[in-house]
Amino acid sequence: MSLTGPVEETAVHHVGLKKGMVVEEIGWYDDADEEIRQAVMTAIDADLVEESPEAVDAVLLWLRQDDGDVMDVLIDSLRDLGPAGFLWVLTPKIGRPGHVTQSDLNEGVVAAGLSLTTTTSVSKDWSAHKVVRPKNGRR
Repeated sequence: MSLTGPVEETAVHHVGLKKGMVVEEIGWYDDADEEIRQAVMTAIDADLVEESPEAVDAVLLWLRQDDGDVMDVLIDSLRDLGPAGFLWVLTPKIGRPGHVTQSDLNEGVVAAGLSLTTTTSVSKDWSAHKVVRPKNGRR
C-alpha cells in the first residue's frame, strides 16, 4: 500500500492495529508525523503509551539515522512488547533528513534476531516497516 496524501485511518487498520490494543511509542521527536500518530490513536481508540507495566501489543518506533545502532534500538524496543506483539518501525524516506538505508535496517533486524515482514509508505515523509519475532519466538 502506498499513500501519497495524508494518512488515512484505513492505512493504519491495514497494518494490524485495532481498537483496544496497547501501543507503546518510542523515539518521538518534533519531526514525527502527527497525522500518523493520530491515525494510530484513532485505530486503537486510546492514547499511545511511553512505557507500560504490562506487555504491550505493538510498538511504534520512530527511527532515524542518528538514533544509534539499529540492532541496539530494536532490542531496546522489545522491552515491553508481549510475545505475540510486533513493531512498526517508522523511518524517514529517501532524501529526507535522518533516512535509514534499507540495508542498515535489514542488517539491524537480522542481527537482533527479528524478521522484517512488510514495508509500506504511510505518508509523504515516512515509511513503515513491520518487524516481528521469528515464529518460534512468538506465542
